[in-house]
Amino acid sequence: MGVNQRPDSRPKRPDPLRWTWYAFGGRLPDRYGEWVLHDVTCRTWVLRHAARSLVQISPGLLFLLLPGPLWIRAMAVLGGVILALWYSLSYMEHTCEYRLHKHGYPIGAGRATREAAHAEERAKKASRYEEIYRNHG
Repeated sequence: MGVNQRPDSRPKRPDPLRWTWYAFGGRLPDRYGEWVLHDVTCRTWVLRHAARSLVQISPGLLFLLLPGPLWIRAMAVLGGVILALWYSLSYMEHTCEYRLHKHGYPIGAGRATREAAHAEERAKKASRYEEIYRNHG
């Protein structure tokens, strides 16, 4: 069992305050390193990244408090959210790799972990492809 691995094999999760710090790009203590790897490589890693991005842009909601017609303020916030998510999702893999690097993992560990998790499935698909589309005779 790894240093940070608990007996039930679930990594220790950060509390809400630490998670918020982490969502804004902060580094968590070493005891959360395994959770960070899980966070950026699990099945829902894209949704988790989007959630962190939404937390980062949430202070933009303060624009709703500015004077002026509500629809203009709301459209400005909506445009900002769409643009921020567009860029965040565009650089998602790079951002996750950097996040892992800050927690002591080598660059590429996230992609390698995600690929290893789906290696068997990809091998089965490749085998089926070979059977169907390759002439063996």
